[in-house]
Amino acid sequence: MENRETMPITYEQLKQDMIDSGRPYDFNLVDRAYALAEAAHNGQRRRSGEPYICHPLNVARILVELGMDSESIAAALMHDVAEDTAVTIDEIRQKFGAQVALLVDGVTKLTQIKFSNVEDRQAENLRKMLLAMSQDVRVMIIKLCDRLHNMRTGDAWPEQKRRDKALETMEVYAPIAHRLGISNIKEELEDRSLRYLDPVGYEHIRQLLDKRGAEFLDSVCDTIGRHLRENGIGNATIRHRVKSIYGIYRKMYMQGKTFEEIYDVYAVRIIVDTVAECYTALGFIHDMYHPLPNRFKDYISTPKPNGYQSLHTTVIGREAIPFEVQIRTWDMDRMAEYGIAAHWKYKAGISGSDERLEERLAWVRQLLESQRTSADATDLLSDIKSDLLPEEVFAFTPRGDVINLPAGATVIDFAYAIHSAVGNRMIGAKVNNRIVPIEHKVSTGEIIEIITGPENRGPSRDWLNIVKTSEAKNKIRNWFKKERREENIAEGKDALEREMRRNMMTIPPEKSEDFLSALARRNHCNTVEEMYAAIGYGGLQMARILPKLKDEYNRLKATEAEPKPITVDIKKPHSSGGVVVEGIDNCPIKFAKCCSPLPGDEIIGFVTRGFGVSIHKKDCANVRESLRHPENRERWVRARWAEDVREDYKATLELFCMDRANLVSDVALALGDMRVPIYSLDARSAEQGRARMTVTIGINNTEHLNNVVARLRKVKDVMGVTRN
Repeated sequence: MENRETMPITYEQLKQDMIDSGRPYDFNLVDRAYALAEAAHNGQRRRSGEPYICHPLNVARILVELGMDSESIAAALMHDVAEDTAVTIDEIRQKFGAQVALLVDGVTKLTQIKFSNVEDRQAENLRKMLLAMSQDVRVMIIKLCDRLHNMRTGDAWPEQKRRDKALETMEVYAPIAHRLGISNIKEELEDRSLRYLDPVGYEHIRQLLDKRGAEFLDSVCDTIGRHLRENGIGNATIRHRVKSIYGIYRKMYMQGKTFEEIYDVYAVRIIVDTVAECYTALGFIHDMYHPLPNRFKDYISTPKPNGYQSLHTTVIGREAIPFEVQIRTWDMDRMAEYGIAAHWKYKAGISGSDERLEERLAWVRQLLESQRTSADATDLLSDIKSDLLPEEVFAFTPRGDVINLPAGATVIDFAYAIHSAVGNRMIGAKVNNRIVPIEHKVSTGEIIEIITGPENRGPSRDWLNIVKTSEAKNKIRNWFKKERREENIAEGKDALEREMRRNMMTIPPEKSEDFLSALARRNHCNTVEEMYAAIGYGGLQMARILPKLKDEYNRLKATEAEPKPITVDIKKPHSSGGVVVEGIDNCPIKFAKCCSPLPGDEIIGFVTRGFGVSIHKKDCANVRESLRHPENRERWVRARWAEDVREDYKATLELFCMDRANLVSDVALALGDMRVPIYSLDARSAEQGRARMTVTIGINNTEHLNNVVARLRKVKDVMGVTRN
């Protein structure tokens, strides 16, 4: 059954919502935006079959609920026209002005840049959103509403797309919604993502929540309200809420708790006028109910990084059901519910000099600033995941300054969070006046003192593998980039040469300069020295270089003439490993693992680079595929089994059986009776009372193998035997 969140709406319903909100919207602007969007999307339909215009209308409705302004509503109505229709950003700029065009362009997913893989494309889109957001945060708010409506209607997607979108939402969009303080959107994004990623766990928790709660919370709210009025706080507003399904899921499935061990499933919110009344109300709550130890948090004196402020305490009453009490002022409540969107919902707008908003957006600019030194767009994704995770810790300097870091951050991250000079000179750390190793992970409430050395001291390269935050990593890399250029070049050159030796790559001296220059250009470096330096200080990871290195090497080798094989008189062939290769005498032989040829099979040889001749069965799928490419045909040579071959060869068999006791011993006895050596045997149960067994044995030729297979098929409960 459809509800208000998912059912299609009309433009008239959207306008009525705008009128009901009481805000002074520019209806002329919104009317013109809808007219353009409706004409541009005319004839287009969503995967669910409904007209496409329903999607931007629903996104606009969510923005109205958040209290966003007219420009945001107009941009939401047009947010897909530049991507899916012939309308351009320039046309929108001419008709609606630069601000609306900026919002539409920031939200639009289309980009002219061609990417090599999906990760790059996702990272670049995210970079574009963050850049636009650092100029105008409304871009990200519109984007979050766009993703929220897509997740609400995600049942129309194919299953794999649902899972992909849910994972992306969980890793990227929900953390950003949390960082912006828009808790309602963050929780709904997480719950809807969980429904696609783990439907069984989602449904289990939903049923647990349905069994409890409503009557209990109503009675608690009445009791608290009466007690506060009797004690002089008559203007308190009391609400209640149930914890989000994903919030419960994280504690049950990731922290191993039972439903009964989660103390904040149910929460009562008390909203008062002043901060003083917050602390007074807290005292009354602790008089009425028994507070649980270590469950009190004061986010008023120490706000969360996203601006959230409130008093939290967990108590338990006569019903023996623990519940959380949140106490806050009206300003704190607006910030908790709407985050940055509260600037538009409760004010006529914001000016460019709003210091609180600037402070809240500083993390975006820091993140983008750190990315300018990296040529690899995919680094941004890992930085987003580490810098936007909701789990954070708070520690103190000896002077009492609060430093907040992501969970898992080390004392090195703490040092660099204070200042890059402190991190660069760090030689040790004290936590609560005790020396700790530099790998020590910071916990909330610790007082950390960084011990520094002389000014010319610098960080260790090993720190890059220890630190957690992207800020610390980039400051360490920048130090090596500036202070140790010659050392970086030498280390980068050694690292690249080691990688080439490991992959058996040899470059003729006369071609080395051109080869390395081409490789440097492909890694966005102007010179070979610049590439060496980037490898040395960690700006270029070897894992990123390797595919391009192999590609350049293969391109170089393709231009060289294939060396002619050494020929011998084929009237007097010599065998190697029981195989005669025509035209090559006494060459190293290896048998291909893809088809495992045996004496009796028709075979063919492939001349490898540096490893002799690889022997395949003639009907091997890899042979057929390779022969399609002209550059490979000359490397295939005729081969046959030597007439006097008397060697043992390994063959792997797959047995499909009915599961029973002593099955493995019966198979081993059958092989022992035939004097067949067993090199490995692996047995495992399968569904419906069946079993699978993989056995590697030594045999002489295909005739010998066929006899072994025939004997194994006679073993009781063996249903089939195939050669692997």
